[in-house]
Amino acid sequence: MEIYLIRHTTPNIEKGICYGQTDLDVTESFEDEVTSIRPHLPATLLKVYSSPLQRCKKLAEALFETNPVECHNDLMELNCGDWEMQKWDDIPKAEIQPWMDDFVNVMVPNGESYVTLYERVVARFEAIRALGEPAVIVAHGGVLRSILSYITQTPLKESFDVFTLHYGCVVKIEIAADQLKHSLLYNHSLQGKEWHRPTA
Repeated sequence: MEIYLIRHTTPNIEKGICYGQTDLDVTESFEDEVTSIRPHLPATLLKVYSSPLQRCKKLAEALFETNPVECHNDLMELNCGDWEMQKWDDIPKAEIQPWMDDFVNVMVPNGESYVTLYERVVARFEAIRALGEPAVIVAHGGVLRSILSYITQTPLKESFDVFTLHYGCVVKIEIAADQLKHSLLYNHSLQGKEWHRPTA
């Protein structure tokens, strides 16, 4: 059994803006990115799961035109609460510093912590895995890192360093008995390094 993880394509947002569950559209490079992703997917029929946010749902529908797409809110990105659509550098230091010191456990004001995201994502991943059907999950960087941290027992604090996942990346998870192995099939950056934190 195989489960494929796909990150959404480039979102239509300028660099330096904090976003999580804001429903961003995709950029004009979308069709080219879809074309680049497609060769790395299996020809076999898959059950398709997606975040309901349009940057994921549009990709799922474009890649799997004949498959119904099942959307789940627990596959959405981190809820960035009061910081959504603010410039990272405009968030007061006194407000953001506790999160910078411990982004795994500290909640964004009126949002989530990374461990909260991790727990809801892992619950959904295990529900999908329990069905025993080949599947694909189209979601966000935080969602994919949560799944990969879970199956490799990587501490969440290290997940951004261990798992460099560019927009449109494809990861294959092979499941045999209780063994889960993953391989990165496609991971090409169009934009260079992302920076989801203040510059200072």
